[in-house]
Formats: sequence, structure tokens, C-alpha cells
Amino acid sequence: MHPETLRPLLERGPAPQAPEQVRAMPIILCIEKAEPPARTALLEAAASAAVAVCLDDRTAEDGPWHRPVHDWLDVQIRKVARRARGAHWRAVAELPGITVAKDGAQARALLPHLVDEPPQVVRRLQVGGTELPSDTPGAPRAGEPVLWLNPTVPMTLGKAAAQVGHASMLLAAAALEAGELEWIADWAARGYPCAVRTGTAEWAALEERPGTVAVQDAGYTEVDPGTVTVRTTLAS
Repeated sequence: MHPETLRPLLERGPAPQAPEQVRAMPIILCIEKAEPPARTALLEAAASAAVAVCLDDRTAEDGPWHRPVHDWLDVQIRKVARRARGAHWRAVAELPGITVAKDGAQARALLPHLVDEPPQVVRRLQVGGTELPSDTPGAPRAGEPVLWLNPTVPMTLGKAAAQVGHASMLLAAAALEAGELEWIADWAARGYPCAVRTGTAEWAALEERPGTVAVQDAGYTEVDPGTVTVRTTLAS
């Protein structure tokens, strides 16, 4: 676990204007045709995988993942969710990253790359075609932070996966800023479990709650710039 990797999120300046500088983290969603996973479980796996890559020990300054993750966090963060199945999913597993399984769903977050230069294996994967029917998950498990999706903003599964991946990272950064290193260590030891839910009352309550972490979208796809897509807190 290396939470200091997320320090740039606490010191972020203006986003760069040069498109060639922009990097993206691929989040690969395993959606087999015969037995597709539940939508919520897949979002939860994606959220855990994204933060797991960022806090991995290999992102330390002398580690092999430091440069790609640091360069991504230090400029303009983007994530792109893509669908994989069968041989393509197995090929993705050979790329540097972390796979998380949750309730029969699997997602793999990969090391970030320049937006225009994805690995060939990733380039072949579809960005679209990632829809799954809505489901009704039960109560979050004890100790799982809840990532609340904006109930007024429709998002595709791929868009939502990118947003909850960003939320889990911002939550870890908020814990780092608050000095909650024991909380981060405990979360890491359990595999960064997250619950993803949509609730109108909970969403409204978090708007006024001190310490709320909010994801504001840059507006590249689906939603307007500045739209708040996810809210969470350390105590959720």
C-alpha cells in the first residue's frame, strides 16, 4: 500500500490544454455473453480495481508503476471503460494492472497510457456495448464505503464505472489528507471493498454533509462539464 501516490490529487492545479499530454486509465469490464454479471457488482469491482492500482506498492518512487501512474495523476485524470470477454479478457490479464472480483463480477484496471496510444490489446476492445440491466442490491456490507451515484443523471455502465473509479481514488486521497492512514491500511487489507448505490435521500443528505467527497465530471462524454456524478464520505 502506497497512499502517497495520491498526493497530486490534493495539490492539483489547472488542467493542461495540450491533448497529447492527456492520459487515461483503462478499466476493463468482463461481460461474458452467456453469463453476464450483475451491474452493481461490476461497478463495485471497477471502483476497487482503480484505487488498488493507484495505491499498489509498485507505484512508489522506485517502483515499476511509478512513472505511468504519477504522470497520469499529475496532469489530467481520465478513465475509459471497455468491455472484454473470452480470449480478449484473457489477453487483458497479461497487461500490467489489477483485477478485482466481486459477487461474480470482474473488472481490471490497467496502468494509464496516453489517450491516443492505448496498448493494441486495449485498442481492440469496445467502449460501447457495456450495458447491463439495473439490479436491486442488498444493504452494503459492514465496512464498505458507499459510493452514491447521482440519481438525476443517467449514465451508461461504462460511464458509471469510470466515475466510481474516480470516487474511490478521491476517497483514499481524502483519507490521506485527513491523516487516516490506519483507515486506508485496513481498507487495503480487505481489498478496497466498495458499495455502489443510487438513492435520492442519501444523495441530498451528502450535499450538505461536511467532508463529502464529490466527483465533478470534466464533460468529455455523456454529461455536462462540472456535473457531480458521485458522492461519498469516509464515514459512509
